[in-house]
Amino acid sequence: MTNKSQAYSEAGIDIAAGNEAVELMTDAVQATYTPNVLSGIGGFGASYALPQDLKEPVLISGTDGVGTKLLIALMAQRHDTIGQDLVGMVVNDILTQGAYPAFMLDYLAVEKMHPRQVQTIVTGIAKAAKESGLALIGGESAEMPDIYSKGHYDLAAFAVGTAERSQLLNPEDAQAGDYLLGLPSSGIHSNGYSLVRRVFQLDEEGQTWRELDQETQNEFIEPTKLYTHALLPLLKSHLIQSAAHITGGGLQENLPRSFGKNLQAELEWGTWPILPIFDKIQARGQLSLDDMLETFNLGLGMVLTVKPADLKQVEAKLQALDEPYYRIGELKSRPENQSGLTFRGPAPW
Repeated sequence: MTNKSQAYSEAGIDIAAGNEAVELMTDAVQATYTPNVLSGIGGFGASYALPQDLKEPVLISGTDGVGTKLLIALMAQRHDTIGQDLVGMVVNDILTQGAYPAFMLDYLAVEKMHPRQVQTIVTGIAKAAKESGLALIGGESAEMPDIYSKGHYDLAAFAVGTAERSQLLNPEDAQAGDYLLGLPSSGIHSNGYSLVRRVFQLDEEGQTWRELDQETQNEFIEPTKLYTHALLPLLKSHLIQSAAHITGGGLQENLPRSFGKNLQAELEWGTWPILPIFDKIQARGQLSLDDMLETFNLGLGMVLTVKPADLKQVEAKLQALDEPYYRIGELKSRPENQSGLTFRGPAPW
């Protein structure tokens, strides 16, 4: 009779490689643990104790992946930064609710288990999780050669933050006259890569990728900025009314989610720098302004709504943290039958 491990191996699954991958990633994962972690990897589930100082604790959850930026990582053969993209997509969402990052779990599915590659990916996740204040308390990896193309893999994450119920950020708290402060993105982040690949005709074999100059390659692979460092001091001091994480759908779709339907954000072109990579994408694809606004962050990864009375304090805190920011506009009453976002000044394209 064929033994179990041999039969599974003949089906394309390498149990030994999976065990080796777990051993290689353990130290990086455990380095993210906080005193609230009661049990982590190794069991059938993980335990996390809620902070004791919350009177009405609320859990804020989020889940996401990194989309087709994974194909860029495969073209570049760079797997050390994609983990930060994954963490950024979930932790930045949690922060916009006014929550403090608590813990996360990840899911990695691969065509073939290559322990060193898996270690690189998960170490990148763990490093970004620790920087964001998230304990990486568990996860799952799966080898599925019949699902994924040769060399391919997929990533997803689930994260939880904690908050005092009375201190949650509420879009309805934003008012006409509030200022909008933009925090810069590091680049494309993790949205719009299907359009990027079409515009630059990037093939999965990597030939057209290799023809790109090094600067453009670096711009495409640049990981998502983490905003924990900038936002937590503002949340602790109750200095922001709401926040918008600028992800898929760009400014056009995400910014109006941070205030009520009776308001309109009026932004002024030229108040923040549009990163060179977006000029390259627009020029190469001859994309319209609407295409750019509805797809990319255009240099703004997070937008904060701030009361006029708190503006100086917010700016002082960001300056003390050495966090760049831009006054990009303000909220106004929304005229009837108009959208939640308008611009003034000469458009960039």
